[in-house]
Amino acid sequence: MEEFTPDLERTELGKVQIAPEVLEVIAGMAASEVEGVASMSGGFVGDIAERLGRKNIARGVRVEVGSREAAVDVSIIVKYGHRIPDVARNIQDSVRNAIESMTGLSVVEVNVHIVDVELKPEEKAPAVVEDFQRVR
Repeated sequence: MEEFTPDLERTELGKVQIAPEVLEVIAGMAASEVEGVASMSGGFVGDIAERLGRKNIARGVRVEVGSREAAVDVSIIVKYGHRIPDVARNIQDSVRNAIESMTGLSVVEVNVHIVDVELKPEEKAPAVVEDFQRVR
């Protein structure tokens, strides 16, 4: 599908257009706020760019936009211990509601791709300091 910027509103003063990148930011924010999402995954190149200091809220989100509808793909990393189907369903609901309420577009699908699981950081045991003299 070629990139298309929809005409959402035509008035006597002109038209209102929403760029697909705006929908990606909306979807990224909505997905990252769901409980159980550790982070968004932008793939190898996106992850390296972020490590170099380039913050991208739309990381891991791809949106296809028509004149009145949108389809969204979201790639995430789930926190260990959360039920994946529940997290995915909550992401679908959150992304759909955010885009529809903010733009008026109808979201026809939200595909959630689980690319990794973030394991709990291992708790480090406190260092034991032995209190004895080695040399007398």
